[in-house]
Amino acid sequence: MEKLAKFKALGLSDSTLKALKKKGFEEPTPIQEKVIPLFLKGESDIIGQAQTGTGKTTAFGAPIIEKIPEKSGHVQAIILTPTRELAIQVSEELNSIKGDKKLHIAPIYGGQSMTQQLRLLKTGVDIVVGTPGRIIDHLERKSLNLENISYFVLDEADEMLNMGFIDDIKEILKATGPDKRMLFFSATMPKPILGIVKKHMQNYEHITIEKEELTETLTEQIYFEVKENDKFEALCRIIDIEDEFYGLVFCRTKTDTSQLAQKLSDRGYLADALHGDLSQQEREKILNKFRKQKINILAATDVAARGIDIMDLTHVINYSLPQDPESYVHRIGRTGRAGKQGTAITFVTSTEFRRLTYIKKTSKSEMKKGRIPEIKDVIKAKRARVRAELEETIKTEEYGDCLEMSEKLLEEYPAEKILAALLKFTFKDKFDESMYTEISSPSSYVDRKGKSRLFIAMGKADGMTPDKLSYFIQEELGDSELKVRDAEIFPHFSFVTLPFAQAEALIEIFKNKRRGSKPFVELAQKSRGKSSKDSGETRSDNRSNSRGNSRGGESRGDSRGESRGTNGTNYTRNTRSTKKRDSSY
Repeated sequence: MEKLAKFKALGLSDSTLKALKKKGFEEPTPIQEKVIPLFLKGESDIIGQAQTGTGKTTAFGAPIIEKIPEKSGHVQAIILTPTRELAIQVSEELNSIKGDKKLHIAPIYGGQSMTQQLRLLKTGVDIVVGTPGRIIDHLERKSLNLENISYFVLDEADEMLNMGFIDDIKEILKATGPDKRMLFFSATMPKPILGIVKKHMQNYEHITIEKEELTETLTEQIYFEVKENDKFEALCRIIDIEDEFYGLVFCRTKTDTSQLAQKLSDRGYLADALHGDLSQQEREKILNKFRKQKINILAATDVAARGIDIMDLTHVINYSLPQDPESYVHRIGRTGRAGKQGTAITFVTSTEFRRLTYIKKTSKSEMKKGRIPEIKDVIKAKRARVRAELEETIKTEEYGDCLEMSEKLLEEYPAEKILAALLKFTFKDKFDESMYTEISSPSSYVDRKGKSRLFIAMGKADGMTPDKLSYFIQEELGDSELKVRDAEIFPHFSFVTLPFAQAEALIEIFKNKRRGSKPFVELAQKSRGKSSKDSGETRSDNRSNSRGNSRGGESRGDSRGESRGTNGTNYTRNTRSTKKRDSSY
């Protein structure tokens, strides 16, 4: 336990220390160093202000596990997270550090089978990690009782606010008893969160961890918009088109890393997985293989990748989109080191585009949109590498004992036929196009999702033209290739059509900006009848399209304008009212 001396000094038990050692932890992060002893020794509530990726889960998880008894017969702690992905991640992290303590920890989130969750809660759960919408569903069904909890944790509090969960949090707090300790973790402390703090926390300690500065790297940053089930094919093409690939592939969960590493191995790549379930001995064995490049692809979670310091990585692949800008910067900082150029590639699905835009703007990343290599380009690159290797062998004349065999073959057959036969014999699988599958093009994928018509509160009076508006949108979204269509410029505002994902991203960027009483950017609404607006600049002859969805995270209810074109059709602004529950952003 020598490596864990600093963790031991915080007051953690041998059982927890053993679990931390198994995960490969060595020293506590600043937030862990401050929160853990305060939690274990004190009685006050705690506000932890720190960025994601700083070790907050262990900071609150380890002391909760230390303090709650086994087999109490009721829920002892609830941890609220804004997304189902984070609920799964936190639950897995807590299960991995509970050691030999017999505690039942379960994620409860929308999109998961309600029947399965009801059965799980009925058998007894000690710690619930859940998203607000689904927790409220269970409270209303009376399948979850929070009256006797000892600990209430709110993780990513500011993100909860951004996603519209503030009222849900208040409702859940009403279902809890008075005798509990509260822990709020947030990167910032906006007024609505402080309002909850003042109402529900009488005596609390406020811990702040300074935000790490985002630094420039030698890393080329590219993102690819792909469907979820095309990610593996896209990864294989990226690996195969490179002359050398030596990289980390980041996944969201330990299950994802294992499955991806297995699929890569089955396809002939030298790959392995690094996750929290590995013993320290197994972890070191895999890392040694990776350092010596006996394997050149390592699939890992953020937690498992802590402490990896390998200088010569050519690539970092975000197979799963990171949760926040800090995690993104931390990941890509592992390549482009020691003066060498590196490449960071991020896969993003259409529904994740908004979060990608937030990551790009906040981290000030020069992230460019890329195109997945086509099959013919991958095969061409492979052929070029084989030719280069053959030419190098000819130049060095390092033929070994093959020259004699070659001379005998040349006595019987033409040289070109011998070489063709050797190439086919040696590289027939490498050049086989059928080993790759087709990928849906990003444009066709977005088109199937539809387009959105936007209202933008800038017009001719602001110097706007269709070209200037197009450039403005491209700059904000960081996508110089984005096609901005059907722009209509009026004296004081404009309308424009964008693919659905990019429209959502632009709305998110300007969600807090207004021009007078009007939102700066919002969805245009179709309506019926004739009316005038802004001195007759628009006519209304449109329809509104509403999508209503159920609560609990399986879906979202949005009111959106449906755009079909501009000829003879005019648009008015739409007041966008959206109640999100348990979305994955």
